[in-house]
Amino acid sequence: MLQENQSILLQMKNITKEFPGVKALDGVSLTVKRGTVHALMGENGAGKSTLMKCLFGIYSKDSGSILLEGKEVNFKNAKDALEHGVAMVHQELNQALKRNVMDNIWLGRYPKKLGFITSESRMYKDTKKIFDELGIDIDPTQIMSTMPVAKRQMAEIAKAVSYNAKILVLDEPTSSLTEQEVEHLFRIIDTLRNRGCGIIYISHKMEEILRISDEITVMRDGTHVETAPASEMSMDKIIRLMVGRELTNRFPDKTNKPGETILKVEGMGAKYSHIRDVSFSLRSGEILGIAGLGGAGRTEVLECLFGIAARDSGRIFMRDREIYNRNPREAIKNGFALITEERRKNGIFGILDILENTTISNLKKYLAGGIYLKNGVRKRDTDRMIKSLKTKTASKSTQIRTLSGGNQQKVILGRWLLTEPEILLLDEPTRGIDVGAKYEIYQLIISLAEKGKAVIMVSGELPELLGVCDRICVMSGGLMVGEVDARSTTQEEIMTLAAKNA
Repeated sequence: MLQENQSILLQMKNITKEFPGVKALDGVSLTVKRGTVHALMGENGAGKSTLMKCLFGIYSKDSGSILLEGKEVNFKNAKDALEHGVAMVHQELNQALKRNVMDNIWLGRYPKKLGFITSESRMYKDTKKIFDELGIDIDPTQIMSTMPVAKRQMAEIAKAVSYNAKILVLDEPTSSLTEQEVEHLFRIIDTLRNRGCGIIYISHKMEEILRISDEITVMRDGTHVETAPASEMSMDKIIRLMVGRELTNRFPDKTNKPGETILKVEGMGAKYSHIRDVSFSLRSGEILGIAGLGGAGRTEVLECLFGIAARDSGRIFMRDREIYNRNPREAIKNGFALITEERRKNGIFGILDILENTTISNLKKYLAGGIYLKNGVRKRDTDRMIKSLKTKTASKSTQIRTLSGGNQQKVILGRWLLTEPEILLLDEPTRGIDVGAKYEIYQLIISLAEKGKAVIMVSGELPELLGVCDRICVMSGGLMVGEVDARSTTQEEIMTLAAKNA
């Protein structure tokens, strides 16, 4: 692990970056040594991603200096950074989904034959070589959109490795990975560390950070708070440094009280998915968790309920009345709302501002005379959501894509709350969100249930399901294989059920 004589690979000195109305970075410094994993931690909006975007050439820093192997660098763009050996795997994947895996890996640098013809055979061979070195089991010719998020994440990591990076930035790399895939990623990280690569690891998962890191830097509100060896850090200390206060409980008290049955699902199956014969019930004021390993069918259940995926069997009853939810419009009309797993892909409208993103699912409410939008009401509702959800933003006119992942999630939550849903479907609602913001999301979920809303929550984090939910349904191989009481079950019992047909 960490050795005193290891040379410094990267230095970022007194980096400052301002956006209109917001000082995102205020004199932040970071030093990364060769052959180490340096964790970068902080709440959403602390400036972690902004600092990395300044390194990677996505943002132009206002002041400060960046030294790579002792030489000052100022990358003009991401391509410039990659060519100098600095690679970054973003939390929100940005891939050409209609192209195959090897096209995505070699995009902009295709191997040629005869000087101008793309060599498909060499591209396949080179991709396979990288995958074999990293132990990644993916067909290089598979279309990217047909793969689950976890495999797409591994392909993106392989792409970064293909540049022979000296510095590799991993932003929430395990947010979509199963436990086995996380172990695989850690083996890849160890391989890269042994090659002398410097790895900057951004994550909100404390256990991972303490296990994989050599050094930890904590940021808060755009400033550097502390850097220390991981061996001198503890979970409590990291949380205290991140949020500036003690956070004694990870989960709020469960104050909701489930009432009458509001939803019944009987024998549900999806036309283009492996889920089949899924049956469960949901009560008003209840938080129902759905657990399972990657590929178990958890997301597909929510998509089927919301009308994104076509049902080919089963029935759905809401208060004893059969409903069909043939499409999202019909589902919204029936009182459903869905927060998707991938914010960037199908959650936010990146080029639009917070006001548009907050009110876009409820435009009928703001129509005047069927023609004009009542912008005053839209602005008041948006301000109310920003305030109640404690969204960190300069104004409601800020483009949503410039916000941190956690603040984007809060805007999406606000959007759906304005539709006043009866049933809220949450797919990984705290994915890539820091411990402080997570607590706020948990509080919101419980308070909604307390008001009689029914919640179905998919999560790959078992402590989260146990800490927030009333009951947990377990899926495996497209089937609902069990149901447990969150108050009395254990992680071991849930994992045993989840492995049944895996």
